[in-house]
Formats: sequence, C-alpha cells, structure tokens
Amino acid sequence: MVKSLTVLAVAAVFVAVPVLAQTTAPAVSEGNAARGAWQMPRTPEGKPSFEGDWVNNTFTPFERPDDLKDKAFFTAEEAKAYAERAIARQKAQPADNIHYDDFIWMNESRLRSVTGSRTSIVQTADGKLPPMNAEGRARAQARAAARKRQGGPADRVQNRALSERCIIWPHEGPPMLPVGYNANIKIIQNAETIVIIQEMTHNTRVIPLVPAPRLGETFRHWSGEPRGWWEDDTLVVVTTNYNGRTAWRGSSENLRVTERFTLVDADTIGYAFTVEDPATWDTPWKGEIAISKADGEIWEYACHEGNYGLRHILSAARVADAEEAPARAPAR
Repeated sequence: MVKSLTVLAVAAVFVAVPVLAQTTAPAVSEGNAARGAWQMPRTPEGKPSFEGDWVNNTFTPFERPDDLKDKAFFTAEEAKAYAERAIARQKAQPADNIHYDDFIWMNESRLRSVTGSRTSIVQTADGKLPPMNAEGRARAQARAAARKRQGGPADRVQNRALSERCIIWPHEGPPMLPVGYNANIKIIQNAETIVIIQEMTHNTRVIPLVPAPRLGETFRHWSGEPRGWWEDDTLVVVTTNYNGRTAWRGSSENLRVTERFTLVDADTIGYAFTVEDPATWDTPWKGEIAISKADGEIWEYACHEGNYGLRHILSAARVADAEEAPARAPAR
C-alpha cells in the first residue's frame, strides 16, 4: 500500500472520470513534455538514478489469453477496452463480498491499465511459456509426491504455501512480476550497490555493482544471488544460485534470470528479462513490462507480525483432530 491519500479517494475520483488505458510508454511523458525536455537523473558517478518509489501493477496478462490466439499486440482502442472491462469486473464485486473493496485495493495509488501494446508479458511467438521438458515434468511429479507424503495442508506449518509463511511470494522472483495488490517497489542506489525493496512480502534485493566474491552452491538463496553492471545507460542484473525450493513456474535450482532496467522517462522504467533453465525448458524465453512512478512512499508489509491467519488455520485443525480422535480410536 502506498502512503498517499490518493488511494483513499480513488473510488470517488473515478466515478466521474473516464477510464483510459495507457497503451504505450512514450519516450517523453505528457507531463514531461509540458515541463520541457526531460533530463535523465544521474548519480554523482554519472549513472542513471532509479532511486524512488515505483509500482508495476498492470492488466496486461502474464500469458496471452486463449481468446486472443495469435494476436500479439493491442490497438490503442483494444487496450483501452480491455482495461475498461477489467475495471468493470472490479466494480461489479457483489455487495455481500466483504473481503475488501477490489476497485480500491487492487489499483494502489494509480488506476491500473494495459502496459504497452503487447497482449502478454511473455514474449514468445504464441505469448505462452515454452512447454516444460521431460526433466522438468519428472521433477514436478517428484515434488507432488513429496508433498503428498508430508500429509494434509494443515498437518504442520511446513505444509502451507511459502507466501502464507511470509517467506516469499512467486511474483518477487526475479524476474519481478506484477501481483494483484501491494505491487510497490522502492529503489535505493549508490556507486557500488543497488537495493530493490518489494513491498510484498517485504524482501530486499541487494545487488552488487562491483566485483564481489560468490557465496557458492553451499549458500543458495530463495531469490538467487544477483550481480549487476552497467551497459551504457542500462542496468543489467544476472541472478543465479537459486535454492530451487520456490519451484518458480516449475523451475530448478539451475534457473538463470537476466534483467535489464532502462529509464524511459521521469515516470517509467523499462523492465525486460530473459529466463534460462535447461532443466525445465529447452529454450530460453523473455518478458517485458513497464515499472511506473508511484504516488507516495510504500508502507512496511509486516507479514510475520500480522500473520494471525496461519496460526488460526493450524490451531483450528488441531481442535478438529481432537474432536475426531474418539471416532478414530479402535473399539475395545
């Protein structure tokens, strides 16, 4: 969630304002054009400065929907209509659904739209992930069998999802992907390091920009081990040495992700990534999305501190076990 009163007023504002989808990321935004030619912010060392608060929420689907088939790009009108339909679905939330107000909490401090003109974040010919190879399928089957041997989902805390345990969410990556809500990012940098904080689950990526010794395979990470460098005005980050336990999209510990961050204008970072894992896919695949300027700072996502649901799930299961115990006891 962004620290801004905008988020509290968004529902009232957009009742009267037409919903418009941003279909492309212009070289210079309208706001910048009004203020004159945009000057890329730079650090004292002359490198592009990404510092600030950002958000990557979007209606652009990760994979191309089946109904779009071979259509790789939206027209401006189609992108606008696609975003309007998604907003309409949020506003059509049933009155008896008391979870949250989807229109407010799913849009953060800015109205979500279609990002760019592509019909999917994944940039393959059909907009879909490559098929998993035989090694990947065998590993997925082994993982499923191992989960089954561990018992039911409420038998022990280790059987719950990693996100429920506040360890990591799949969208954190890398690659960093949009998530339904709290899609906020803070970037801090100096000459030797760039730090990327994702609000949910609150993990922090510390990326060395100078040569640094590798920790090696003995210390594998949930989010891998990154190394970054500059190619002209583009930040390149390569991440390897994953622990494999996230099984992101079915991947293995051999996953390798190359990210490219480029400032497009004062309000936009172009974010492109390449995914390689021969133990899962026979061919690499790519994706691309825009990261947009956020209106205000992000709040701390105190996952562990507020994780009452996990405790209640397990304690309720133990109560149910106790109630069922007499029925399971052998007759004497």
